[in-house]
Amino acid sequence: MPESPIAEFSGFPPETTKFLRGLSKNNSKPWFDAHRGDYDQYWVEPAKAFVVAAGEALQELAPVEAQPRVNGSIFRVNRDIRFSADKTPYKDHLDFWFWEGERKTAVSGFFLRIAPSGVGIGVGAHGFDRDRLAAYRAAVVDTKSGKTLRAAVAEVEKAKFNVQGRHYKGLPRGFDTDDEFTSRMLRYNTLWASEDDATPKVLDSKRFVSWAMTRWSKMEPLHRWLVDAVQKRHLGAR
Repeated sequence: MPESPIAEFSGFPPETTKFLRGLSKNNSKPWFDAHRGDYDQYWVEPAKAFVVAAGEALQELAPVEAQPRVNGSIFRVNRDIRFSADKTPYKDHLDFWFWEGERKTAVSGFFLRIAPSGVGIGVGAHGFDRDRLAAYRAAVVDTKSGKTLRAAVAEVEKAKFNVQGRHYKGLPRGFDTDDEFTSRMLRYNTLWASEDDATPKVLDSKRFVSWAMTRWSKMEPLHRWLVDAVQKRHLGAR
């Protein structure tokens, strides 16, 4: 049976956050099964519509992939509990991801999370594996790309967004620098910019796409650096 056409995005209704709050308080398969209709109507359907609308808008910033399906640009609601001490089966939030190139080789993307407590939005990397970390470090210390990174971070932080990713206390082995910024970046094992906010008043309106785009556009320089300096370097080294 063919899937229903994706409706035009008109916002996430109050029932979306109501469903997420309920799932947070009753994180069990029986509760989820009893509310599967709410999941389909208020989680899946508006999420698909948002991916289509946001994906079209994001083309102004980057040639991103926007796949309106679960396990595409919409993260699945089920948690991977195989190696986790927390055995609750579901996520109490709704995550989105828009990336450039192939999903499995993408280093950076535009992301958004809708949770019971508010909305998080940002750009950047979820994490670097060993090879991507090596490409990142090489880009940090490269004269040209290092200068571009410095400018990108300054622009994003000037717009009042948090640039994060610090993991190491000291410089990694084989690196030595007296430059404060370069030293800071070399202590990172991933890199992203983000903003966490209370639930926007426009969440239940089609204007939510514009709300997201305003923030993504100001964080885009960091995404662009990650794609051009790290993702392409990593792919070139393969």
